[in-house]
Amino acid sequence: MSAAARPSLATLRAEIAALERGVGERGVGGLRRASEVIGFGDARVDGRLPGGGLALKSWHAFAGEGLDLETAAASAAFVARLAAPLASRGELVWVLRRDDLYAPGLVGLGLPAERLIQVCAPSEDEAMAVMEDALRTPGVVAVIGEADEVDLVAGRRLQLACEQSQATGFVLRRRPFGGAGKGETGSAAATRWTIAPSPSEPAAGDPGLGAQRWQVKLERCRGGRTGAWIMEGREEEDDAAHPFRLVADLGDHDLAPEERLKLAG
Repeated sequence: MSAAARPSLATLRAEIAALERGVGERGVGGLRRASEVIGFGDARVDGRLPGGGLALKSWHAFAGEGLDLETAAASAAFVARLAAPLASRGELVWVLRRDDLYAPGLVGLGLPAERLIQVCAPSEDEAMAVMEDALRTPGVVAVIGEADEVDLVAGRRLQLACEQSQATGFVLRRRPFGGAGKGETGSAAATRWTIAPSPSEPAAGDPGLGAQRWQVKLERCRGGRTGAWIMEGREEEDDAAHPFRLVADLGDHDLAPEERLKLAG
């Protein structure tokens, strides 16, 4: 190759930078980069999720069990802590079916009240419409919406809104006025989770209650694997990028029998 035909040093540097940007956008092997997921900080959970964490720019479904399907107390607390790291990037919108969200309690879960916009919708259809509009609103990074069940059409609309605006959706399954539910109608959610409270445990020698804990089941995951764990909320001084600490893998049959009995409550 003649000297005139050789690429200049500046050209080579530009090509290398372009290649590095391409890897950074998708990660090695095509996986999402860290900024496009919420990581749990433990490979036993992150390794089951495509991209190594909960995908942003998608929507995810969370449901409680028993009475929590009416109150959504445990699942709401879990989702609030899960979404809290996104508050540094923009506003969060919570679409309610009942005006019973206690903002000071959310602050204790790491979700800053000054970043939270609350909207109370009179019907489930309107809640879905508000959620979709909020996802498309500039400056909104995440929307949490309450609904009994999201059908395929509404779910696809939510996913399209997430992709177009690059916001993230969290749907809390809730029947705020009781009664029979719709039953499962299929879903376009990227992941589906079941959340239940779990007994806390104070540190050795400390009186009172320990950090809040949840039994967490990943029921469905496109491109990933299901699993079940006991998770605990991290303290404020801990790493804010990972809002949970994994206490136990419920699929780990190597736990001692007394530990399994204690975790089962």
